[in-house]
Amino acid sequence: MPLTLLILVAVIQGLTEFLPVSSSGHLALIPMITDHPYQGRAIDVAAHVGTLGAVMWYLRTDLLAMLRAMLPGGDVGQRRLIASLIIATIPVIIIGFVVNAADPAWLTSPMTLAISNLVFAGLLWQADRVGALTRRLADMRIGTALMIGLVQCAALIPGASRSGVTMMAARYLGFDRLAAARFSLLLSIPAIAGAGLLKGLEIAAAGDTQLGLDAGIVMVLSFVFALLAIGWMMRLLARTNFTIFVWYRLVLGGVLLAAIITGLI
Repeated sequence: MPLTLLILVAVIQGLTEFLPVSSSGHLALIPMITDHPYQGRAIDVAAHVGTLGAVMWYLRTDLLAMLRAMLPGGDVGQRRLIASLIIATIPVIIIGFVVNAADPAWLTSPMTLAISNLVFAGLLWQADRVGALTRRLADMRIGTALMIGLVQCAALIPGASRSGVTMMAARYLGFDRLAAARFSLLLSIPAIAGAGLLKGLEIAAAGDTQLGLDAGIVMVLSFVFALLAIGWMMRLLARTNFTIFVWYRLVLGGVLLAAIITGLI
């Protein structure tokens, strides 16, 4: 596989996985706007595993606190957060299985990418405008986590953005921007880990050395760029709102729609 394609996939995945802009939507654009073919599921998942390493490193203090909470006499608040993450993950596992089995063609169409970017950009803007800023991560409960988990299922639509819809849901529910982003980051861990484990076992079983090397390059680069993106996003949200992401997605959706109408893609 060309090195330029591996670098492109890693950079796009790393920079967009945790920002509310849809990494899958951006990756789907590669064969549409370049001469490169689709990179394949194995490379896709390798890129996701790289970003998984980045988010786990960034949240290492949170994850260690959760591990300690699982010991006898552990912190009740941390145990509640663990339960919330489990509950919030269940809906997307169930719905994702059904969607992957059906594999509807409209999920990969350029029109889906364009419309989902426009629609979910508007929803994120509204949530950030009307949502209160009174709830912190410690205020997460099973019921609110389940609601966020149900909304997360919308991320199965390319262009919707898993990070975007979970942050949007948390903002609608009154969580401040940093709490919304932090819960979204934590919620990404089981989803990415599950997909990465399954595909990693397939790659190992295939015994394809070159594919393994390509996957390794993508993982390392995705890790670096994702870590940079997470740090930048959290610093940004500590002092401002989601407007920059909303405008970016509106422009992207508009450009895609114009390209479709004019026959460019």
